[in-house]
Amino acid sequence: MSNKRAGNERIDNLVIALENWFQGCESCLIAYSGGIDSTLVAFLARRYLGSERCLAVVGDSASLKQRDLQSAREFAAEHDIPLEIVQTCEMENPDYRVNPKDRCFHCKSELFTRLETIRKRVGFAMVLGGENQDDHSDYRPGLDAAAKFSVRGPLAECGVTKDELRIIARRFGLECWEKPASPCLSSRIPYFTEITPRKLEQIEAGETLLEERGFPVSRVRHHASFARIEVPPARLSDLLGQESDLADEFRNLGFDHIEIDPEGFVSGKLNREL
Repeated sequence: MSNKRAGNERIDNLVIALENWFQGCESCLIAYSGGIDSTLVAFLARRYLGSERCLAVVGDSASLKQRDLQSAREFAAEHDIPLEIVQTCEMENPDYRVNPKDRCFHCKSELFTRLETIRKRVGFAMVLGGENQDDHSDYRPGLDAAAKFSVRGPLAECGVTKDELRIIARRFGLECWEKPASPCLSSRIPYFTEITPRKLEQIEAGETLLEERGFPVSRVRHHASFARIEVPPARLSDLLGQESDLADEFRNLGFDHIEIDPEGFVSGKLNREL
């Protein structure tokens, strides 16, 4: 059997497994962020359960990019996915603001507490998250919160990897199948450095600026007085060609100067500190 045929058969089997998983689900809320993972879960829930038995819920806070919130709204409207937006208050929790290594646990606990309240209100059976199989091989304290609140993850439970979920999304014709990963803005602040609304605003403004300059994949790491910018290695020369102009624009955002990371973009780079 050719590799391509084997790959197609693998995806076929995963799609069947996901359909069977949802057939065993009475009703659900989805912790929906607009990222490809939770977007696929929301789409599958609507496809297999119908609009009366699912509800996607976005936790809106200072750490969520407004562009991601808007894209989440648009996708839900396009695919007739019931949507509710709830304000989360993780910034009021000092255990979150000090940015410890388990920051994500505190953030997800706040979100899942709110989702559990909604779940009880609407009378649905369970809360679903977007974690995939690969997440369990990385440092993800948010998964501890999911376990604490009995949040289920159909992608992970069916053994779907990050690459495979993108293939599945593409098979269903979802334009977001190649959407870059966009974790929360707080992940750009080094651990044990305080998270503030001002810092999150600067990060979001910096990454929006980079996107407008032709860098849809970027990270602005907030290091107090300066910003360290990451783009994919293949785009480093393009970024360096704009360094002078970018330095001026980032000063307007409140940074003293910028540094361009010569290694390029690496997802979860700040986890190396741990």
